[in-house]
Amino acid sequence: MKNHFTAIIFAVAIITAAFIFGNAVVNRNQKDGTIAVTGLGKTDFTSDLIVWEAKFSQSNLSLKDGYSKLKQDRITILEYLKANGLPDSVIVFSAVETKKNTKPNYSENGKYLGETFIGYTLMQTVHVDSKAVELVETISREVTDLLNKGIQLYSIAPRYYYTKLEDLKIEMIAQATENANLRAKRIAENSGAKLNDLVSANMGIFQITGQNSNENYSWGGVYNTSSKEKTASITMKLIYKVD
Repeated sequence: MKNHFTAIIFAVAIITAAFIFGNAVVNRNQKDGTIAVTGLGKTDFTSDLIVWEAKFSQSNLSLKDGYSKLKQDRITILEYLKANGLPDSVIVFSAVETKKNTKPNYSENGKYLGETFIGYTLMQTVHVDSKAVELVETISREVTDLLNKGIQLYSIAPRYYYTKLEDLKIEMIAQATENANLRAKRIAENSGAKLNDLVSANMGIFQITGQNSNENYSWGGVYNTSSKEKTASITMKLIYKVD
């Protein structure tokens, strides 16, 4: 009786295992019933905001005299910028940086004998943030006028931005979504399937590169600030159900 009961349990186990295995084969061979596509939104645009900075300095044995001369340089720079069409509201001067300069002294046999004070270096930065892009570009290129007045000025390359970037991004997401939807429809038609509900939509990295540049795209996103003419791009990954 015991052997008969054991045989029945063993038979049930075999039938159950066969059923599970059969279902596993069927599931592996079933179509997932979805189409995944990636659409691209891309557009060229011109920056409408420029940021330009220039550093100027004075060196002097007297800290007081150094500040006085740097102040006069600041007044001259401000007058120059205003005379060229820039209002006070877009011009900002940073706090003065002060550095005490020394030189090391050594004996004839190379022994360190301490340092000698040789004066102060005072430095300040002028910062211009303006929508008058072409005007600031011209000013940044013509700072030799200030150099000719004896001002030690170092001009930094301008940076370019776009103030309507969020609006542009929304338009590009719509463009990328439409592009992906079109791709999904064509794939479905070519494969004899019927496109059904949207399962998910995931936005890719937003990239801004210089137009006609060889900048590489990055997984973390590229944001070019050195070019006035830019290209923005974004991707959208859509997954649809298909019948």
